[in-house]
Amino acid sequence: MSLPSPLSLLAKAPVVPVVVIERLADAVPLARALVDGGLPLIEITLRTPVALEAVRAVAAQVEGAVVGAGTVVERAQIEAALEAGATFLVSPGTTPALAEAFAALQVPVMAGCATASEAMRLFEMGFEVLKFFPAEASGGAGFLKSIAGPLPHLRFCPTGGIGPGNVMDYLSLPNVLAVGGSWVVPNEAIRSGDFAKVHALAAAAATLKRAATFA
Repeated sequence: MSLPSPLSLLAKAPVVPVVVIERLADAVPLARALVDGGLPLIEITLRTPVALEAVRAVAAQVEGAVVGAGTVVERAQIEAALEAGATFLVSPGTTPALAEAFAALQVPVMAGCATASEAMRLFEMGFEVLKFFPAEASGGAGFLKSIAGPLPHLRFCPTGGIGPGNVMDYLSLPNVLAVGGSWVVPNEAIRSGDFAKVHALAAAAATLKRAATFA
């Protein structure tokens, strides 16, 4: 079964900012700083009361932004996120019910997994690119490197514990298309309105080289 693929989205940049919006007013300037810095793919996590409105605001007001909803853990969030303007969805893990709901969608999904068995089951359902989460706690780059041989068809966007010190451990792997990270959107910068810092971090992240191909 062929499902909508995140491949073309992930080809846009090596890092997907994982964003937690506490104040709705921060959403648009933060997204503009990321897009202008070269990171157009933005995952807004559904962890706060204003998250859906933040998705809506970025989708409507930030030219060049490709906004998605992360931390999708139940069916009800899917419809709400898509209605708000999310163009892709990301889950931290994937229950059978959630996988079934994702498989019926016409938008790209990065379904979450933490083990080889979970990844194999999702691939059997047609999911082409998977979120590996929590990456560092689940074996890190070493785990992804070890399964590349026996499972060469699996490709990942790892998230969780990734930052400037280890990002290239992941991006140097041929089965890693991009990484998700929050280091480009530090909480202190958002709280203080220092979006110039976010822009600088995004610009640095956008230049990172990756070994993966997108053919």
